[in-house]
Amino acid sequence: MIVRHTTNTFKMLFSWRGTLLPKILPPLGFVMLLSTIIGGLEYNNIYHFPELPLMAFTLIGLVLSIFLGFKNGACYDRWWEARKLWGILIATSRHLDRDCRILTQARRERAIEQVIVFANVLRDRLRQQTNQPAALNEVIGMSEAQLRQLYQHVNVPQYTLSLIQWEFMQALKEGEISDICYAQLNQHVHELSLMHTGCDRIATTPIPFAYSVLLNRTVYGFCILLPFSLGALLGLATPLVVGLLAYTFLGLDALSTEIEEPFGTQSNDLPLDSMVRNIEIDLLSSLGRPTPPPIQAEDHNLL
Repeated sequence: MIVRHTTNTFKMLFSWRGTLLPKILPPLGFVMLLSTIIGGLEYNNIYHFPELPLMAFTLIGLVLSIFLGFKNGACYDRWWEARKLWGILIATSRHLDRDCRILTQARRERAIEQVIVFANVLRDRLRQQTNQPAALNEVIGMSEAQLRQLYQHVNVPQYTLSLIQWEFMQALKEGEISDICYAQLNQHVHELSLMHTGCDRIATTPIPFAYSVLLNRTVYGFCILLPFSLGALLGLATPLVVGLLAYTFLGLDALSTEIEEPFGTQSNDLPLDSMVRNIEIDLLSSLGRPTPPPIQAEDHNLL
């Protein structure tokens, strides 16, 4: 996720990292080059292209902007829901830490450690990245045997939640807690499970492909044909006007595609590494253990 101060208008105007310009620069450059050629030929009366009706482009642009706004809204809803779900994870981990104090110290430590494991393995699952056993070994000191047993399961986050619930069930069975306390502790596991399910739903259900392709083709077709409509009218100013319009439409299309999958490592995706580290710091500090340093943004990018 890009972290920048937005109060400096001049810096925002010339920002490069985290913007969509690097992604859309090739098609934008092609559209502006085409506009320059068409505008130059029209201005110097070398060749006059068949003039396409401007009213048709006005109507198409209006409809296209509505559908692009709808797609961007849908994709942002996915991004924001993912952020709320991870906010639930952070809040629930803190609630569980406070309520776990009723357990014996050894059992409480095992439950808290499993919450840290859950946050790490869920991040890896959502990003479809290789598991990071070295990180778990460094943070909570998991042994090689424990790591092998953990990663042999298909759904590692779900298995981790079952371990947390097992600790609570054992505490109830051995008379450490009452059934009311067990129900309260188990509610936190239930909330973590719902959070896990919600994240899986977002990660495995993208925007319908046919819808994205339709909009993408329409945007590119509109931007490529636009110079043929404005060339005779604007002449040498055609690249400037067409470039501004193309930047808007191509940028909105690229933005919706990027935030559609909020769990990745692109510039505008959620900083899952940073949120997992915050959970580690909170819980390890509560256990009185050394805490790792917070993750800092590199080149204004926080992972």
